Amino acid sequence: MALTFTTKRKLQRIGMVALTLLLAGIVVWFCWVIWLERYVVYTDEGASLNFDLEDPGTGQLAAPPSSAETISIYFNEGENAIDATYELAQISGYYISGDDLKDDIAGTRELLSTLGSGTAVMIEVKNIKGSFYYSSGLSDAVYASTVDLAAVDSLIQDMNSRNLYTIACLPAFRDWSYGLNHVSSGLAVPKKGYLWVDDAGCYWLDPTDSGTMSWLYAIVGELRDLGFDEVVFTDFRFPDTTNIAFDGDKTEAITTAAAKLVTTCAKDNFAVSFVASDTGFTLPEGRTRMYLQNVGAKDVASLVAQVTVPDIAVNLVFLSSTNDTRFNDYSVLRPIVTAQDDQAKN
Repeated sequence: MALTFTTKRKLQRIGMVALTLLLAGIVVWFCWVIWLERYVVYTDEGASLNFDLEDPGTGQLAAPPSSAETISIYFNEGENAIDATYELAQISGYYISGDDLKDDIAGTRELLSTLGSGTAVMIEVKNIKGSFYYSSGLSDAVYASTVDLAAVDSLIQDMNSRNLYTIACLPAFRDWSYGLNHVSSGLAVPKKGYLWVDDAGCYWLDPTDSGTMSWLYAIVGELRDLGFDEVVFTDFRFPDTTNIAFDGDKTEAITTAAAKLVTTCAKDNFAVSFVASDTGFTLPEGRTRMYLQNVGAKDVASLVAQVTVPDIAVNLVFLSSTNDTRFNDYSVLRPIVTAQDDQAKN
């Protein structure tokens, strides 16, 4: 049914009145909010209105400080002094393996209590199966059933609170769990639809895959937030086999991945380092170190001559299983159980 002219006019008038009232209401509401703003009190629990507040009125400009005014500066000195330079330095200390966490975490904690401030301590935080030894917040994290996660969490907190130089150690490209759940990031058998498996039953990840690198970035970020000073990647290489589908240059792939990790994750007070499979490993520029393991004391001098790093004493670290003094001129980490022998000597 068509509306008459008179009805249309009435509807137009009603619409104009309604629109005018709406605009007037918006203006009144806006002015009301502006007026109320002076009575808003912000606290940790949120914002509230307090009409007992006095009108603050017009503010007063702050006067510039007198040129004779002095400001006291306090320097933190002694064994707990903060290193403002953030330069990497030579380290000496111990490492805690997954077996230490599994078999005798109480004894490990007792040995840590004897260490002096600034001692370097490396702890294994994840194994080749992809299982974490601490309570990770990452969505792809799985946990080792052989360790007490809460006890390891407490141990890590204690390490940081005692001003030790803390290092987290974990495998890089050897990760059964992540490979199982992210097949596209793994190294596959040529012309097959499944991933290659090593003798330990582990999958290996592709260093050129974006998913692989994002996974490593996420782990490093979490470890840095937990208070670690450095992270060290083991298995930072391709597996020793020709039965994987990879057509690129393997050396270039590893070098590029290392550089990306240092560029993305290293900070002024955080280092990203690598256990090298051989002395020819190319250490990226930045805050990083090269670690060498399974080196006999008699071979130390000859290996040092083959390594190219900015500072041998600082950027090269030996993981030694003994207290042989031929390692002492360099950065060196030894099993935590050897701390008993060191304490006995002192």
